[in-house]
This record gives sequence, structure tokens and C-alpha cells, in this order.
Amino acid sequence: MVKEQEKKEQKPNIIIIPDEVKKVFEEGMQTRQTRSDIPFSIVRYLYFPAGSNLYTIFFFRVKNADLGFSPIADSPEEKKEKDEALSATESPSAKLQAKSHFFLQFNKLDNNTPGDVAYEVYVPVNVQEDSSTFESEKVDYYSTGYPLAPGNYLLSMAICSQKLDKIGIQYLELSLPDMFSLGDKLETTPFFFVKTQEFMDSPEKRPTAHKGLFTYSILKIEPHFENIFSSGDNLELLYYIFGAQPAENGTFNIEVTYSILKGEEKAVSFAPGNYDTPFVNQPLPLKKTVVIKSESGEQTEEQDIEAGKYTLSMKIIDKVSGKSVTKSVDFEVK
Repeated sequence: MVKEQEKKEQKPNIIIIPDEVKKVFEEGMQTRQTRSDIPFSIVRYLYFPAGSNLYTIFFFRVKNADLGFSPIADSPEEKKEKDEALSATESPSAKLQAKSHFFLQFNKLDNNTPGDVAYEVYVPVNVQEDSSTFESEKVDYYSTGYPLAPGNYLLSMAICSQKLDKIGIQYLELSLPDMFSLGDKLETTPFFFVKTQEFMDSPEKRPTAHKGLFTYSILKIEPHFENIFSSGDNLELLYYIFGAQPAENGTFNIEVTYSILKGEEKAVSFAPGNYDTPFVNQPLPLKKTVVIKSESGEQTEEQDIEAGKYTLSMKIIDKVSGKSVTKSVDFEVK
């Protein structure tokens, strides 16, 4: 028993967030006083189911140069491959890697007052980019994610230089609903539009920084951050419906009716979508059906919708339980 106690006492404390960063968190936490050694802004957050938790993704904007990108040397094998691929008139493109750190601290939030620390997260920034496409002065979108239990939190986020001589701090209050105790209601994850998505071989095992995209499970997703589209584009949604009940055979029976509104008027109506899973991935073309009259009669034709501001409205019905919910998201066509 004594030896076991000695082993516990000898076990070193694992430092996730350095003391100098935690000190800055504490100094500004009560008033949400930010620090701009490295300026950045937290834009929004999304969440998806992850067992009994919600995998929560945070999006923020920061200037590329502030993340300490610098050239990295290729391995001998990579250098040989590049040399063999280049013609005599071409020059190799150097690979750059960010050398900085993200730290996330989540305090429980009660009546707007930060309480105990619930989670501490370290995210090494290993983002790489070719020097030929790198824009050092551009303010780009980055993301990282972590599974959190439902509840109210104050996120303290730091972006730090490699040696911690520059520390940028931002705070964000967030509320993650208990999606597993909805009673007679349906609810969804936050809505966003997908630009591209692809499958990875396996999920990421550690918190990771990404530029211009995020990951969830085995999906790698580039979102439309601004909700601005061109004529002829598709709207593509990716969301999860909480509270739906499976039938006796274990499958779901969910119906979603989509409409595009311009002001109070309905601009586009779609046939209802039917899903046997609460995880929905739905593309919707930005086209409307118009009736063209001529001497020979009436004909229908599909046309791109005009430029302007619109609202995508969705009525979601769980056909098994009879529960329903209506949601909407705004977007613009230019």
C-alpha cells in the first residue's frame, strides 16, 4: 500500500497548458479581456454527435504569417522524387510548415460566471503548405475540434508563437444542448453549407489544426464560410437530427420538406426528402421551374435563380413518433 502511494506521489503532473498561458487566461477571464499579441477572431462553432458527447468544431480567422510558417527540408526520398519529376527549366517549390501552438481551456459557466476547469486541450499546429501558393498576409480560416459533454462553457483560446513569446487570447461563451433528453421535441445540429467533402482512411485520434476545412469522424469537409453562392451552384447541407425514433426494424423514417424563400414569397419548392438515418447529407440545386407561354401552348423550363438574398426553410417530420421541427438558414446568390 505504501509503495503504491509512493508511485502516485512520484508520478509527474502532465502539463497541458503552460503556466504563462494559464496566467493570461485567468487575468482576462472575468471581463473577457482579449490579448492581441497574435490577433485572431473566433467566428463560429458547430457540433456533431460523438457517443454521449458532442464533437465541437471551432472556426477562427488569423493571418497566416502569425502562425510562424517557415521552410522545412524534404526527406532524401522526397527530394529525389521531386528532382526526377522536374524538367530542366523548373525549380522546386519549398514546403512551409507552421510552428505555433493552440491552447483551449473550457471552464464551466454558471450565470455568466466561470467555474471549474472542465477540459484543457493542446493542439500542435503542423499545417503545411507549398511556398508557391502561400499568402503570408492573408487572413485565413482555421479550425480544430474536441468532444465535449453537453453544458455551458467559457472557452479561453490562445494562439502562441513557438517559444511562447507572443500570446493571443480570445474568449467565447458556448452552450451545448443535451440532445439526449429532448422529450417530445426534435432538434438538429447547427446548419451550414458544404463546399467539398471527402473520406479519410480513419478518424483523427488527436486534436488537430486544419486550414480552410474541418474533420468529423472519417469526413474531411470544406464548408462555405460566408453562405455566398454563384448562380448555378448547389446548396449542400450536412446535419444530424436528434430526437427521432427508429421503427421496430431499427430504421428511421424521416421526411424533410425544403423551400427557398425570397422575403415572404416562395421562390423554389423541392419534393420532400425521405431518410432512413438521422444523419442527412442533401444537395439542393439553385434552380427554379418557370412556365413559358407561347402560341403553341405552355412549357416548363428550369432556370437559375436570380441574384439576391434568400432563406432556405426546412420542415422536418419524424414519421415514426410524429414529432416535427422547422428550421431555416439564410444565404445569398451573387
